[in-house]
Amino acid sequence: MSDLTDLIAAYGEHLAQYDRWFSDCMERFSDRIFCAAGCAGCCRALFDISLLDAALLQRGLHGLTPAEQTRVRERSGAILVRLQEHWPDFSHPYTLNHRPEDHWEVPEEDATPCPFLDDTGRCLAYAFRPATCRLHGLPNVDRGGEIFQAQGCSLNFAGARALEEAGLQWDFHAAFLAEARLYRSFAEALLGSPEVQADTFIAAVPFIDFTALGAPGRRGKVNLIP
Repeated sequence: MSDLTDLIAAYGEHLAQYDRWFSDCMERFSDRIFCAAGCAGCCRALFDISLLDAALLQRGLHGLTPAEQTRVRERSGAILVRLQEHWPDFSHPYTLNHRPEDHWEVPEEDATPCPFLDDTGRCLAYAFRPATCRLHGLPNVDRGGEIFQAQGCSLNFAGARALEEAGLQWDFHAAFLAEARLYRSFAEALLGSPEVQADTFIAAVPFIDFTALGAPGRRGKVNLIP
């Protein structure tokens, strides 16, 4: 598992670049960006994340106190039970890619709180959170003009066109290519093929057994995409 451990650590270091970009934006536009610890308005709905995100977040889960881990598992388990009422076959490894993508999109009005939130609205595994959590709140526009995410939090840049603000732009194109390369290496090491796409929900993270996944001859064989 050393290769996987190294890849997960490298992914965490890569995502730290997103944090630095966001922090720089907050410093540059402190009067127009109002994201802060305890503001969890964006931390609702069943966000889909990659299996690599799930592996990193699970590392954060294992670093919590036993009581915190139990809390996250109980909240996540309740969400899974609800999902399984609609998808009786939604079971380990809890991947979504064999379903049409419009089947796992969650309505905007969905208010399911992330199971990793504590009572104050803070993330219990903040340093290990997925890429989407780090990028949400501001538009993601590359310096070359390519728009990866047009929307931002409605509390930020109220009444202004954040999408057109050059000070928010960053090297997203290069960063996302690097992220994709890390995922492909992860898929190759874990599943035996860099082409396997595997996405899941945050609520499934406590229950994914990564030791049971793998390519033939490496670890137990599990079909992620039936």
